[in-house]
Amino acid sequence: MINTTRRMAALDTGQSLNRFLVDVERRAFRMAYLATGNREDALDIVQDAMFKLAQNYATRPSDEWPLLFQCILQSRIRDWYRRSKVRTYWNILVGGLATEERDNPLSQATAAEAHEPPAQVQRDSAMKRLEQGVQDLPLRQQQAFLLRVLEGLDVAQTARAMGCSQGSVKTHFSRAVHALRGMLEDHWP
Repeated sequence: MINTTRRMAALDTGQSLNRFLVDVERRAFRMAYLATGNREDALDIVQDAMFKLAQNYATRPSDEWPLLFQCILQSRIRDWYRRSKVRTYWNILVGGLATEERDNPLSQATAAEAHEPPAQVQRDSAMKRLEQGVQDLPLRQQQAFLLRVLEGLDVAQTARAMGCSQGSVKTHFSRAVHALRGMLEDHWP
């Protein structure tokens, strides 16, 4: 009887964790993609963050998962930046190794735009510019902006996820908003 109860509790936890991960997956990918600019790296980061959450925190209460997941995700993004910096240093030192993406002419080609009504084209253009603007922000501003706006975390939760003070979150968020306003004033007056 006790073993059956434990199995049922573990099954419920597993199903709850799966629902949480499905719910957060798209937003997490968007955050990682904006941070890295590379689809494969973003997928790796999100997958690793999900795995670490499931491996280390599945038994924690489900209301703790969103903040724990964001802490893990932001840590993985910072790790990617560190590795990327070292990789860039070695590429410069060795003479710039060619990457597959840079050498592949198909990856340089842009997809043909579909014929859409002018309003939809304007919205798409504005959204692309917003994504590019967020991607152009410094990492800490990008993290603060995405955690506050996309994830809806408050200042204290964002500070915990970013591993900094609440004052730093407020500063980074404010700078991000001002920078984005300056970049996007042509699209959103």
